[in-house]
Amino acid sequence: MPRGTTFARPIVIAITALLALLAAWLPPADGAEAPAKPDGFPDRPLTIIVPYAEGGESDLLSRALAAALETVIGAKVLVTDKPGESGMAAVPEFMAAPADGYTLLESMEEAAANHAAGKLKENPAVDWWPLGMVQVTFSQIYIRPGDVRFSDWQSFAAYARTSPGDVKIANVASPGAMERVNLFKLEQLLGLKINQIGFDNPVERYAALIGGAVDALFEQPGDVASFLESGKMKPILTLYPERPLAYEKVPTLADIGVDLDPLLRYRGFWVLPAVPEARRRYLEWAVHTAWQSDAFQAFNRQRSMDLIASYRSHEEAKAMLEKSIDAYGRIYREMGLIQ
Repeated sequence: MPRGTTFARPIVIAITALLALLAAWLPPADGAEAPAKPDGFPDRPLTIIVPYAEGGESDLLSRALAAALETVIGAKVLVTDKPGESGMAAVPEFMAAPADGYTLLESMEEAAANHAAGKLKENPAVDWWPLGMVQVTFSQIYIRPGDVRFSDWQSFAAYARTSPGDVKIANVASPGAMERVNLFKLEQLLGLKINQIGFDNPVERYAALIGGAVDALFEQPGDVASFLESGKMKPILTLYPERPLAYEKVPTLADIGVDLDPLLRYRGFWVLPAVPEARRRYLEWAVHTAWQSDAFQAFNRQRSMDLIASYRSHEEAKAMLEKSIDAYGRIYREMGLIQ
């Protein structure tokens, strides 16, 4: 046996135990003191309802947050997927759940859009209680790096102006989705006419650009990170007023002179407003603390969800939702989607 091995293992175990004890004692990274568990809550598993399919981004996010949350609250957190109806099929189950804090709903900006369109009766800023947004990101426009017709946004826009309606851009299929709404406003403000080709399947969107069936792609950077790294796609415009450090050479809306506050992709968690206040506040703290964990931060980095500030507190999330609902409503009327 090598010298020192006899004592090394006990020392490592002792140090590991000490570090674990310190981690449990230290306050969260933001300095907020951990609140006492309200009346022993939770003393049984929590459930997160995900209104989208298993294996999708919302499902993966919820499972990553659930794992971090279990460490924070000391209770099991289950994830159940209830896909359908553009994220609305799960709403009746969530609304019918006891208002005790044991049932959470994961959702995204689609809830605000559906409410603005009159498809969702509940207002996610009022009829649901946002615990916090844990992912916030922006969209970009991508081209093939070897395209001889254009190599950047300036040449792409010039080409689109000389060939109105001929330029094809792959986008989501739903006309009321965040991606379609943002591109509608961009076309309107710049006087461009771009032919949007809708695809329900993201893989088909990406293949359409790489294979040359379309000229550009509208997407979020995290969803096409592997194509960016392999050089199969190139970003030419960031739909965000400020320039993220990761894309410091890509022009933003401000750079091209567009005064547009773009709609963002965001995902978060809700409980019912009737949940006792002490439990709501405890869950707000728990979600934020889970978001701060090394494991969840690693997940967000892997998904490129750390490129801009990606957390919003209850009050910030509520303001974001209210702003989104107003924006979707106004633009839907402009697009003729609602009266």
